Amino acid sequence: MKLEYKILWLDDNINAFIQDRHLKKVEKFIEEEGFKSLIDPVKTNEEFFKKLSTNNYDLILTDYHMRGMNGDKVIEEIRKRNIFTEILFYTAQKDLKNINKLDRISFLQTNRNHHQQVVKKIISLINLTIEKFHDIVIMRGMIINETTDLDNQKLGLIQRYIDKNKPETIIDLKLDLLDEIDKQFSSKLKKVNGEWKDKDNGFKNLIKDNFVFSSSYKIKTLGWILNNISENDFSNEYEEEIIKIRNLFAHVTLQEEKDEDGNLIKKYFKKDGEPYDAEYCKGIRKNISKHKENLNKLEQKLNE
Repeated sequence: MKLEYKILWLDDNINAFIQDRHLKKVEKFIEEEGFKSLIDPVKTNEEFFKKLSTNNYDLILTDYHMRGMNGDKVIEEIRKRNIFTEILFYTAQKDLKNINKLDRISFLQTNRNHHQQVVKKIISLINLTIEKFHDIVIMRGMIINETTDLDNQKLGLIQRYIDKNKPETIIDLKLDLLDEIDKQFSSKLKKVNGEWKDKDNGFKNLIKDNFVFSSSYKIKTLGWILNNISENDFSNEYEEEIIKIRNLFAHVTLQEEKDEDGNLIKKYFKKDGEPYDAEYCKGIRKNISKHKENLNKLEQKLNE
C-alpha cells in the first residue's frame, strides 16, 4: 500500500451517497489520515467488473442486493479472478443471517439510518487497515519507496532546470555545489588519512558514515533553484521532515512498554525514547504528501 487509499464502490443508488455527502465524509477521513483518497463510485455490475479488471483497490464496497447480480454471485466472480481485497457488503433488507462468513469479507445489515451506518462501518474497516499499516516494517518500506520516488522526481526537476537555462545562468549553482562537494570530500579524505586509520576506534567510526552525495545534495540544489526563480524555498523543511525521517527509519528499532498484566502501553524509539504511535505515522504521511505537492508545483513552474 502506498500513500493512496483506493476504493471501488458499487451501488445502483450511489447518487444518494454522493448527494448526501456521505462519500465526502469517507474521503475526508482518509485524507485526514494522511492518504490520498481515490474512490471510484459505479452503478452497474458491468462498470464494477471493468474497473476491477484494470485497477488494484484497498477496499471494495457494494450493496448486497443489486439488480442483475446479488452479493453471493459478486463474491463468486471476484474470487474467480483471484482478487482478495477486503470487501464490505451492506443491505437494509433482513436476509443476511444465513450467509457464511468468509475471509476478508464483512457484512452489514442496517435497520435504520442506513447511509450513516454504512459510512460508520466503512470508516471502521479503513481504520483497521491503517492500523496494520503502522507496523514498523511496513512503514519503513513505505517511507523508502516514497522517498525514492521523490529523489527521482528531484533529479528530473534539476535536469529540466539545467536544460532550460544557458550554462552561464547556472554557473553559480555549479560552483556552489562543487565547493560543497569539495569540502565534503576533503573532510572524508582527512578521515581516511586520520581518525579512520586509528587502530582502536577507526573502523567503528568508518562504518557509521553515510557517504557523500545523497538526497541532501539534491534538495540543496533545488533550494538554490527555488531561490533563483523567487519561489518558496522548502528545502530546509524537506531535509528535516523527509530525509531525517528516512535515515531514522533505515536504522530504527522499537521498544515496547507493557503494564503488569502484559498489555501494551506504548511503543517508542529505542534510541531516543520518542513515541511511535498512530499520530506519529500520520504526521509522516502528511509530510510526504505535502512535499510531493511542493515538487509538483515546482514542476508546473518549470514547465511554463
